[in-house]
Amino acid sequence: MAERLIHFDEIKKNNRLSVLLFFFFLILIGILGVVVGLFWGSIEFGVILALIFGLVYALIAWFSGADMLLALTKAKPVTKKEYPHLFHTVEGLSIAAGLSVVPKTYVIDDTALNAFATGRDPEHSAIVVTTGLLNKLNREELEGVVAHEMAHIKNYDIRSMMIAAVMVGVIVMLSDFMLRSFLWGGRGSNDREGGQAQIIFILIGLVLAILAPLIGEMIKLALSRKREYTADATGAMLTRYPAGLANALKKIKDDPDPLVDSANKATAHLFISTPFRKQKGWLTGLFSTHPPIEERIARLERM
Repeated sequence: MAERLIHFDEIKKNNRLSVLLFFFFLILIGILGVVVGLFWGSIEFGVILALIFGLVYALIAWFSGADMLLALTKAKPVTKKEYPHLFHTVEGLSIAAGLSVVPKTYVIDDTALNAFATGRDPEHSAIVVTTGLLNKLNREELEGVVAHEMAHIKNYDIRSMMIAAVMVGVIVMLSDFMLRSFLWGGRGSNDREGGQAQIIFILIGLVLAILAPLIGEMIKLALSRKREYTADATGAMLTRYPAGLANALKKIKDDPDPLVDSANKATAHLFISTPFRKQKGWLTGLFSTHPPIEERIARLERM
């Protein structure tokens, strides 16, 4: 009973932080929209532009985002005949998670030990694992990893991270539009009095245009790191065996070649562990897609 309360506390705490991070996202997009509007002589124009960018980008991500991610990572759909144990594990854990639809199953042909989940909701979701993971984990460890990814689906993390990616995309587009506006010259620039004030405004806008995508990416990565802790806690609840995931993470940590060849910076936050080669340093931690794997293992072993 005490362990279950700890699990729920972990989930509630990280969900509150996720809401706060999304709030900062919206503020940042709103500020960029207002600054663009001021430069062109109309705040309404900037806000409407931000809304249009956001809507178009969100529609593309909502209906095609998962398929694009699967194509980018070279994930291939597999059948129950090819990987019966994987299919039975996904089916069993989807029932334990209370999902009405079993997620689709995909495999990436890669020796690295990794996995991820994607989709817009539990009814349109997929779980992807590498062949290296299937070859090197035992039954309990594989169940722990699949439960972690099932937790991302159950907790709607897949939707949250898709929304975060959309917001970062909108911030990048608005920043790019702002920088190009400075080069072209805005319609509102002739109405401002005083060359000094105009220079100050342009400098502030340039700083925002350059820093906003960086800040947005940092917020997205912070959200991704917190979601991993939540998924670990939920996954442990689904299997009722935290040691399975903990032991799997130990093998993933000691993987001599963790690089997933088809991974890139746009997809790295999806994986259960960073798909790139390990790097150390304070700055690396700040821009990491995942929390320290040693801390994740320690939390699971305390459950």
